[in-house]
Amino acid sequence: MTAGLWQNWVLPGIWITIQLLVYSAALAALVAFTVGMARTHRSLLVRFLAGAYTEIFRGTSALILMFWLFFVVPPLLGWQLVPMWAAVLALGLSYGAYGAEIVRGALNSVPKAQREAGIALSFTPWQRMRLVVLPQAVPEMIPSFCNLLVELLKGTALVSLLGVGDVSFAAYLVRLATQESAQIYSIILVIYFVIAFVITRSMKVLERKTKANLGVVAKYPDPPGDNPRTPGRRTRRLGAAGASVRGGLR
Repeated sequence: MTAGLWQNWVLPGIWITIQLLVYSAALAALVAFTVGMARTHRSLLVRFLAGAYTEIFRGTSALILMFWLFFVVPPLLGWQLVPMWAAVLALGLSYGAYGAEIVRGALNSVPKAQREAGIALSFTPWQRMRLVVLPQAVPEMIPSFCNLLVELLKGTALVSLLGVGDVSFAAYLVRLATQESAQIYSIILVIYFVIAFVITRSMKVLERKTKANLGVVAKYPDPPGDNPRTPGRRTRRLGAAGASVRGGLR
């Protein structure tokens, strides 16, 4: 593969793939947290609507949704989405539905006693979610979100069918120009692997940081008679609710 093909097609394709990943991931995260928290809402109607969204978008193909947004919506509404944004919208809505289930499961995994502690302190529902529930739920979401983000990276290859010049579309053009499939597709496999590796390592670092910030270390004196020869102090780790509540009362 010549330097011209690399500079004019492959490198711009890598940049477009990264843009697609970032924009789609941002939309998917917004959808995931909005719908996921709605799945745990007290209102039956809100839970029903959130559940309907999740079932519909999990049960439809992201590729067909992409085609629908690009080819069907213009005649219906009278305006045309550019291929890039049709792809971002389709990927974000589809993968956001999967992310919503991750958020719902993580929120439901927080012990009920943590919410009751927030109620005892007269926190509003939003304060309980922001200060008590989310700090404990987010670290549980990160491994699953990491897998979903890698799947989203691979899903960006679908946009080549709309003519978006991502790295997979660039590989197709290079293959047509050089008639060499093994070299270019081997390079593209390595490119996807490198991007995915960066994602997984970054998410692991984020997971460690969120878990490190989940609680605080506090010291309590030993109760009388616990160990009379070594009065000392005991170290105890408070949960996220305790840390958040204490920080909120300062």
